[in-house]
Amino acid sequence: MSTTLALDARPVSGALGVEIRGLDLEHHTDAEFDALHAALIEHHVVFLPDQQLSPDGHVTLARRFGEIEIHPFIPKLDDEHPEVVVLDGDQGGRADVWHTDVTWSDHPPIASILHMVTCPARGGDTMFSNQHLVYESLSAPMRELLDGCTAVHTAEVFGAPEKTAEHPVVRTHPVTGRRSLYVNRQFTSQIPQLRRAESDALLEHLYSFSEQPQFQCRYRWEPGGVGIWDNRCTQHHAVNDYDEPRLIQRVTVLGDDPQGDPPRWEHYEPRRMSAAERYYG
Repeated sequence: MSTTLALDARPVSGALGVEIRGLDLEHHTDAEFDALHAALIEHHVVFLPDQQLSPDGHVTLARRFGEIEIHPFIPKLDDEHPEVVVLDGDQGGRADVWHTDVTWSDHPPIASILHMVTCPARGGDTMFSNQHLVYESLSAPMRELLDGCTAVHTAEVFGAPEKTAEHPVVRTHPVTGRRSLYVNRQFTSQIPQLRRAESDALLEHLYSFSEQPQFQCRYRWEPGGVGIWDNRCTQHHAVNDYDEPRLIQRVTVLGDDPQGDPPRWEHYEPRRMSAAERYYG
């Protein structure tokens, strides 16, 4: 009979997030990884302070979750570690818009593992939101509408608008079966089943709704801290309120394709007017 290893875990907020102490990510055991993974599934984002995580250890940990992404746009640590991207606040690496990572890919990552190398004495916190709770808090008619729609995501913010993907607006978590809202302010461009004006209005409502504080946690980093989040059911936002160095190393893990209900409508196409309609106005 197997038992789950008990961790020193302390919830960060009522919505999501847990801080775990006493686990060495550089030298963890199989049982410790299983317990860490279970905590991630339950709490959606896990924070582990006081880590001495080397780049090799960072990559090794990520590989336990799955295949590692080589990000096409963000600077890399070095030639030996192309899996590790570097986000430098002094070089524009300030992700201060609510988003879910790489949703413009056909195969977006299931998880991201952040190692805080340098952080300011104050400021530079990261906020996370629970997109399960967001979806479950919407009205029943709104959920029914969204269950039948898809959304287009684009890498335009990276100067690559040709990189697009279409995913369900509501996706089902492959482990828990819970549904979550899967659109975000940074990468989602439209709901193609709707007129563009309808899509813009609905998406703005969903963004504002999902950014309410009751769906969030906020974490204060310290040097050496590690954060792991489930990219399938969260958004995050790095608070841009600092003027000191903030340097992050991050590895993302690829996984399953977003799954949800099939769309109930075709892509919207404007009705073609007849010659008589054009003539008579």
